[in-house]
Amino acid sequence: MPTAALYARYSSDNQRDASIEDQLRICRERAERERWRIVDSYSDRSISGASLIRPGIQALLQDAQARRFDIVLAESLDRISRDQEDIAGVYKRLTFAGVRMVTLSEGDISELHIGLKGTMGALYLKDLADKTRRGLRGRVEDGKSGGGNSYGYRVVRRTGPDGEPERGEREIDPAEAAIVRRIFADYAAGKSPRQIAHELNAEGISGPRGKGWGPSTLFGNVKRANGVLNNELYIGRLVWNRQRFLKDPDTGKRVARPNPKEEWIIQEVPELRIIYDELWAKVKARQTAIRERYVKNGGNGLTATRRTRYLFSGLIKCAECGGGYSIVYRGQFGCSTVKNKGTCSNHTRITREELETRVLNALRNHLMKPERFHAFCEEYTREINRLRMEASTGIAAKGAELKKVEGGIRKIIDAIKEGYRTPGMKEELFELEDRKARLTEELAQAEEPPTLLHPNMAHEYRKRIDGLFTALEDERTRLEASDDIRALVGRIIVSAGEDGKADLWLEGDLAGILTLAAGKKTPAHKAARMGPLFPQHLGC
Repeated sequence: MPTAALYARYSSDNQRDASIEDQLRICRERAERERWRIVDSYSDRSISGASLIRPGIQALLQDAQARRFDIVLAESLDRISRDQEDIAGVYKRLTFAGVRMVTLSEGDISELHIGLKGTMGALYLKDLADKTRRGLRGRVEDGKSGGGNSYGYRVVRRTGPDGEPERGEREIDPAEAAIVRRIFADYAAGKSPRQIAHELNAEGISGPRGKGWGPSTLFGNVKRANGVLNNELYIGRLVWNRQRFLKDPDTGKRVARPNPKEEWIIQEVPELRIIYDELWAKVKARQTAIRERYVKNGGNGLTATRRTRYLFSGLIKCAECGGGYSIVYRGQFGCSTVKNKGTCSNHTRITREELETRVLNALRNHLMKPERFHAFCEEYTREINRLRMEASTGIAAKGAELKKVEGGIRKIIDAIKEGYRTPGMKEELFELEDRKARLTEELAQAEEPPTLLHPNMAHEYRKRIDGLFTALEDERTRLEASDDIRALVGRIIVSAGEDGKADLWLEGDLAGILTLAAGKKTPAHKAARMGPLFPQHLGC
């Protein structure tokens, strides 16, 4: 009896949870009529069909590769996907796995359905996007929101004469509006965004979406007009269509792209004004003065002076909040969250020279102690030997089966040449061809077991890292040596020590350490993905 898996989906254009059950019910009825045994069902609720980044469809494809079922049954092809590339990819993967795709609307799916329905799905998505944008533009030209809400306003919920909810209405939130006026006044008076954010957080005033305030929340990006200080809605001007969003085909995430200024839709909404022109002008004048002071030759002088890459910058983390550590004052590393938001309690600082000295000393003398590495090698070797045996057994078994399948194919072909034919010979040949394709693919993708480690790698590591330290002192080789040393470090965690000094915890990166010890440019073993090796407390 053929086995079947059911798939159902509904998206944001059909927000009815019962839709999943309805789809599965009629699919079960079809399976019963066909006498297919249902082994599982998969679903994605309230997820667009424009992307395959869906847990249900991904689980279905994974189980199809494992041959858990012979048939995938859905209500229609657009339930699987509306994207041309995605639906073709699903069909290709299922076909390769020997799984049929059947829908109630189209029947047995073939290449013809993929071409026609894929095109229709793509046109549907484009038409839906055009209609949505057209509706939003009309809403904006009526002075209503085109999507999202800004700090300082609240959504007005009311029902129109037709009984449908009116969307896009908003009004000023008096409490939040007072905070907006305070931010503008403080900035115009000379306070920095960081100082303003610190004061707001210290008073327990929640920022947008209930999060803490940060400098970027206030200053934002002038070109994209984001950030509190750049929001023109505060002066009663609604600007829509500054940017469009495209979906990254690899990640499924939306990526912003700016639109030409002539495509912007600008609508005056004086009833939503919070900031008056005089204060707005003062803020814009100060922003312009700061940009003119620091931006030179088309670059950002303010950030360019901070782009010197210290030896371990970007690898240092705060033990309290998990945020990064950066230079906060005269060559001292401190928690960036403390500096920018003031919401972390770890005020521990450490000079760059002290941190680098302690970490370099640990890398040289403590991280790969021979006795500890010898114990690691023994355990590693035992595990790799086990994996080697399992992998070798599996590869040998598949290789033997492939030879047997190829022999069966040759016998059938020889029989056909001799004029012998039976009713089931064609189906048997197709099954053997499918099995040959799967075995060939599995053998091609079979990973070679990792290489074994030699106990003397600890001594080799010490010799090579000594060479790196020598290169670090030479101006001509410093940059390359710095990159190699950084590759050995996973994280450096900073916390407050009992004696008032910074307490450091170093996590070595296994990939970098074993690569260096083996004297190779890239790791030749999967053990490089195992994470930190020998976490080392740097109490000295």
